[in-house]
Amino acid sequence: MAKPRKVIITSAVTGAIHTPTMSPHLPISQDEIADAAIGAAEAGASILHLHTRDPEDGRPSQNPEHFLPVLEKVSSNTDSVINITTGGSPHMTVEERMQPVSTFKPELASLNMGSMNFGLFPMLEKYPEFQNVWEREHLANSRDLVFKNTFADIERILEIGSSNGTRFEFECYDISHLYNLAHFQGRGLAQGPLFVQSVFGLLGGIGGHPEDLMHMRRTADRLLDDFQWSILGAGKSQQPLATMGVTMGSHIRVGLEDSLWIGPGKLAESNAEQVMKMRAIVEELGMEVATPAEARLMLDLKGADKVAF
Repeated sequence: MAKPRKVIITSAVTGAIHTPTMSPHLPISQDEIADAAIGAAEAGASILHLHTRDPEDGRPSQNPEHFLPVLEKVSSNTDSVINITTGGSPHMTVEERMQPVSTFKPELASLNMGSMNFGLFPMLEKYPEFQNVWEREHLANSRDLVFKNTFADIERILEIGSSNGTRFEFECYDISHLYNLAHFQGRGLAQGPLFVQSVFGLLGGIGGHPEDLMHMRRTADRLLDDFQWSILGAGKSQQPLATMGVTMGSHIRVGLEDSLWIGPGKLAESNAEQVMKMRAIVEELGMEVATPAEARLMLDLKGADKVAF
């Protein structure tokens, strides 16, 4: 009998999109973020995608001093792959966003594959009041915001990663981002196996319709060589698109960065809850969740002994 296919589950623990007002379960402090990541790993996440926040007000932070206690606690309590963001927040410069990866040299880091409009402002209508002044500004300012990742920016990030032995989760929010990635693969700056994270349902990127997912898959198959495909559905798209993607051969990403919900109108109480729900779906479909060791092998990662934390 053929062996069951292995599916990598990534948990994106806190992110920089959602704000403290939106859910009491969103991890804010360093201990909360680390504990949430460890819980997700215990539930079956073989990759932990980490942002961090200023513990005073929950504002997104790329300060290495805010990352260090999270990285130390998570790495001492789990063998999951740690994936550090280079996205940070759309309001940050490239130099600010790259500080943690440059400092800690992780096995894996995220990389947005192009500049894009990044519209968070529709969430303003859902929350009449906010706990912190910055939250309203964070959302409102996205009306006139371009997340900047030019070709020069991407090339610089790839160079830094290559010098550290860091590989990338290539976040593709639209079809053009796949073409950008193919460009860098063709130049030899992005080498396989590529970890392609197709992102659906954020205003400014491709939508969350099943036809969008299939279009992404067909285009990736046509343009790219030697890649592992993963699905990230934002908000209500998280579980339906992840399930559809798994049936088409993808890996999946869940987490409170991408969706605060576990079902219609019901907030997820933890990242682990989302991981467990998707793990049950994966196993019900006759597949198995990949271990961290299996994920490292599939993505050709350097190993946890070669990071700087």
